[in-house]
Amino acid sequence: MNKYDSLKEEAYLANMEIPKHGLAIYTFGNVSAYDKENAVFAIKPSGVPYDELQVADMVIVDLKGTVVDGSLNPSSDTMTHAVLYSAFEGLGGIVHTHSPYAVGWAQAMRSIPIYGTTHADHLPGNVPCTEVMADSMIEGDYEVETGNQILNVFREKSLSHKEYEMVLVACHGPFSWGKDAMKAVYNSVVLEELAKMALFTEQANPQTPELKQGLIMKHYERKHGKNAYYGQK
Repeated sequence: MNKYDSLKEEAYLANMEIPKHGLAIYTFGNVSAYDKENAVFAIKPSGVPYDELQVADMVIVDLKGTVVDGSLNPSSDTMTHAVLYSAFEGLGGIVHTHSPYAVGWAQAMRSIPIYGTTHADHLPGNVPCTEVMADSMIEGDYEVETGNQILNVFREKSLSHKEYEMVLVACHGPFSWGKDAMKAVYNSVVLEELAKMALFTEQANPQTPELKQGLIMKHYERKHGKNAYYGQK
């Protein structure tokens, strides 16, 4: 019995949700699950197809990216996950995918506008998109700098990572997170749906205005506010 078995299983089950929801093909994308007490996380191994993945394949790494347990190389995005776990308090899981609608907005270098109440049910504003990575960052520690891109846009826009649990990295793709790995996957699925809905909205009416503030706050607060009443107690 390995002390990391439950963490590996959490990461494995979350990773298997990625192809199930059409968020990635072949080896694209990865999910990690974080153990705050031991400051380590389990993440998908690099280049292993989802249909070949096993619980034992999950790699345990610390926040410096050092492999603590596992025989395979961890995801190439490992250090981006490490940067986010180190900076954003309360994260229990992170997802990175190459889902087509979200990637489309990322490649267009655009935030996803908040056009409707489905979007407002999950976050109180546009899905943020980072700046395009500078050459100096590309030539540096690329995966660390990808994490820094995300931190920068949250800092510059004064956004809370607890309210905005998703982001687009310009020219690259989406990242999402949550209190655990499955919530991070949920947010990744939601992000792809919001990206799709926003694209359809602009196709139907390119002059569609963003959702009025009153509706944004009504829908966000009824699910996330102190007097939230959506769902069951």
